[in-house]
Amino acid sequence: MVLRGRLVLGLHTLMTLLSPREVGAIKADHMGSYGPAFYQSYDGAGQFTYDFDGEQLFSVDLKKREAVWRLPEFGNFAYFDPQNGLFSIAMIKVHLEDLVKRSNRTRAPNVPPRVAVLPKSLVQLGQPNVLICIVDNIFPPVINVSWLRNGQPVTQGVTQTGFYAQPDHSFRKFHYLTFVPLADDFYDCKVEHWGLDQPLFQHWEPQVSTPLPDTKGTLVCALGLALGLGGFLVGITLIITGTCLSSAPR
Repeated sequence: MVLRGRLVLGLHTLMTLLSPREVGAIKADHMGSYGPAFYQSYDGAGQFTYDFDGEQLFSVDLKKREAVWRLPEFGNFAYFDPQNGLFSIAMIKVHLEDLVKRSNRTRAPNVPPRVAVLPKSLVQLGQPNVLICIVDNIFPPVINVSWLRNGQPVTQGVTQTGFYAQPDHSFRKFHYLTFVPLADDFYDCKVEHWGLDQPLFQHWEPQVSTPLPDTKGTLVCALGLALGLGGFLVGITLIITGTCLSSAPR
């Protein structure tokens, strides 16, 4: 309840700052809002989140009935009563049941997701890094994502976000894997979704660029060789010319 009051106050303050009362009025450059809140009939799944500047701060786990912070450290500075999120989800559930009846129980279409895997920073063998699996174009928001290293499941160092709503009413999700890149290792982000006929494996392996040779040293060597060869040819030419001139009759 404490955080709810703070969020309402924060939004009220934001609206006040954004109001163009006079020339030169202060403008806010941050945005806090409740993120995608939804409920679906399958497995009683749903989500209630709060976003700040487009990043999720926390979500409410409907099964555990508790708030889950995007980073554990966030919970040290604020508090959110999960009952507020559960109440909102309960209201959405009531409306969903009514809409299902009105739609003659027509099922939602299954859209195949798009998947991309990339490292957080420049890859250097033996240096810790983070792999990011970006799953986009998700609908409905029921999906299984897992990591594999050399074909074997990985469960250590794995984190994920909730669903991010997109303008086209689809969803996006991020999964992270902390790892140390080695030359012989390869990774796969495995995605299972109703829109796919079979699991999708997005492959990734370290691509470490080979350093270019010392072009300056190579150029100097080539230039020296060319000059030496040129001098040798000039010397041979002078010797042959001198021999011919000395042997010619006076």
